[in-house]
Amino acid sequence: MKKLAVVAFGGNALLRSNEKGTIDEQEANAFAACTNLINLINRNYNIVITHGNGPQVGNILLANTAGHKLYGMPDMPLDISVAYSQGFIGYVIEQQLRNVLMARDMDRDIISIITQVLVNKDDVAFLNPTKPIGPFYTREEAELITAETKSVFKEDSRGRGWRKVVASPKPLVIFNRQTIEKIAREGHIVIAVGGGGIPCFYVESNKLQGIDAVIDKDLASSLLASQIRADKFFILTDVPKVCINFNTPQEKALDKITIADAKKYLEEGQFGEGSMAPKVKAAIKFVERSGKDAIITESTLLGVDNGGTRVTIV
Repeated sequence: MKKLAVVAFGGNALLRSNEKGTIDEQEANAFAACTNLINLINRNYNIVITHGNGPQVGNILLANTAGHKLYGMPDMPLDISVAYSQGFIGYVIEQQLRNVLMARDMDRDIISIITQVLVNKDDVAFLNPTKPIGPFYTREEAELITAETKSVFKEDSRGRGWRKVVASPKPLVIFNRQTIEKIAREGHIVIAVGGGGIPCFYVESNKLQGIDAVIDKDLASSLLASQIRADKFFILTDVPKVCINFNTPQEKALDKITIADAKKYLEEGQFGEGSMAPKVKAAIKFVERSGKDAIITESTLLGVDNGGTRVTIV
């Protein structure tokens, strides 16, 4: 019987920091990332892919802002921008993965699912928005937008201006999770929960509505992995293993850590909140919910024995 793996592509799977973000660049990056999935497929895994969308959503918001300023086009809310990004990133990954498979005479259906994720509108995260999105503004521009829309802005720590900040609530329910699991277990490859999913809430009983927020993609991927009973959860990043004392003479790569170890290192501040900490937290959540292992590594080590850092119960 085939096993089921959820693979969370990191933000650099499509768009890297030193690139302009052309479609050629993103397609080449997606092809490289998808090539590394072959090792898992050859090891008898069915696969669900999740992905980030930070740079792409930033570009969508910039285009929205320009269209609003130049032509009076209505601004699209953040949940709609996340949906945009899920569609085009899913298309790019699907196409490049199909190219990878065809080059090896492998045949799979690949299905991209626009995924909504339920959050609690009373989540404490909404009391203190911290996630920066979109373009930079001057103080005067930010104050004007705040007066018009009640958006919250914070000054950038590197002096680049003011950016809108939104909440990052906890994901509660992945919609269509049963269908995602069914399709994947039938041997097809599913792309879902892009960018952490489209955040929505029940504005009243039996009525869903989008909300201005950004869900952490690794936490949403972790929740999906546990809700579809995945056998393995892979979180891809740009380093082969999680390290403690990172970038110091005492740096040490971790081959295997227990939940207790991982929590201890988090409390010690070993992992940066903007980099490795969210991935470790997501791995812990999956292991606690499922009793299965989570692997944090780079894409070239997918499915390699002893590749990456394994987070486990014991």
